[in-house]
Amino acid sequence: MIILLLGCGKTGSIVAEVARERGHDVRVLRSGDNVNASALTAEFLNDVDVAMDFTTSQAVMLNIEACVRMRRPMVVGTTGWYSELPRVRALVESAGTGFVYASNFSVGVNIFLEIARTSAAALKHGYFGQIFERHHVHKKDAPSGTALSMQDMLKKATGEEVEITSFREGEVVGMHELVFESPNDDIYLCHDAKSRRGFAEGAVRAAEWIIGKTGFYDFRDVWQRL
Repeated sequence: MIILLLGCGKTGSIVAEVARERGHDVRVLRSGDNVNASALTAEFLNDVDVAMDFTTSQAVMLNIEACVRMRRPMVVGTTGWYSELPRVRALVESAGTGFVYASNFSVGVNIFLEIARTSAAALKHGYFGQIFERHHVHKKDAPSGTALSMQDMLKKATGEEVEITSFREGEVVGMHELVFESPNDDIYLCHDAKSRRGFAEGAVRAAEWIIGKTGFYDFRDVWQRL
């Protein structure tokens, strides 16, 4: 299939590499060539099977609007736009196209989040929770999208808002820890990414999955179907 990759930073570059390894034609549109989504015309998107966005929180909404308007399926790994989720869902459903988003497309991270969701019960049994996340010094957002997703999940499960502590160190790919402490014992849950490849593989598999489908999906609801 023909993949249009929006943005080609560290993660986007690996997404392109994985997609080509899986036999796909990848076209890269760098942010400097797509100011305010100006390059995403009907003619440019005509033969694109799916668009994948790994840009910035400042660029992503205009890219989403342009691609959805042209009924191009999308996979979005950019974060920082989730306050617009209801509006984007409505746009996708109105256009009758397909859309998958996630703060993290790693299958390993999503397994970790499922475990964390189950562990939320600790907060109702006298445990004090904390979230720690560590990433490389080049990462622009803090806390990470994954940490915020974990915090939101715990709040929905228990009504309690667990504090997040962020660290930016060297070239750390990504580590997320959930710690529960009580006077009797401590519980530690941790996911430590060795490379960005797990994220990229999940994103490409999501792009393969969304072809021919309509609807608005969180990768959390998709990964077990891949």
